[in-house]
Amino acid sequence: MTLPHVAVLDDEVDITQLLATYLQAQGFRVSQVHSGRALLELMARDPAALVLLDLGLPGEDGFVIARQLREHWRCGLVIVTGRGDAIDKVVGLEIGADDYVTKPFDLRELLARIKAVLRRLVPAEPAPPAAAPAPPQRPRLRFAGWELDTAARRLVDASGTEVVLTTGEFELLQVLARHAGRVLSRDFLLEQTRGREAAPFDRTIDVLVGRLRRKLGDNADEPQLIKSVRGAGYLFAPAVSQH
Repeated sequence: MTLPHVAVLDDEVDITQLLATYLQAQGFRVSQVHSGRALLELMARDPAALVLLDLGLPGEDGFVIARQLREHWRCGLVIVTGRGDAIDKVVGLEIGADDYVTKPFDLRELLARIKAVLRRLVPAEPAPPAAAPAPPQRPRLRFAGWELDTAARRLVDASGTEVVLTTGEFELLQVLARHAGRVLSRDFLLEQTRGREAAPFDRTIDVLVGRLRRKLGDNADEPQLIKSVRGAGYLFAPAVSQH
């Protein structure tokens, strides 16, 4: 069995060693790096399934490193940092982080968040068939000239050009499209995509919706695809066909 590979980037050796020891005991293969350059070199030769990234690196911009990861690799990205400002969290999510954890953190909570991100990246083993299984969902969702292939986790436009989605963006778009025409609350969307309840002032879903609108060419001032419903949540407006 191949162990899931996690890369830990932090300039503090004590922290990377602590995380490596804990995660290895939980069944992960862990690589420790202490600079952005070392992380990118690691990803080029031995890509990690998930990266734990500290933003506060001496002489380096953690957001730039996160953006480079998103441009070149499809991996889970969890920002683990001492920066607790709301604006840093929003920027991290805008860039494409799958989750954001502030120091000091509980190791068990961090492990749960890592597993949640990896579950969204790697399809789970199929469950044993029930006595009367429900019809399987069709993997291709088509709407407004777009096609979302849920099996391959790919979004393509009318010309067949792929638009790359982060894990969070893909999960949110899939939930919206499968519930087209229904108003979905932020709590419901967060539970469906992240497996957790919304905390007060949690803007995770709002940030993901903003990113999806930009990638779908949906005018944020007058959206036609993902509509905001004041005080209620979001509604996916176009007709969706399954193939």
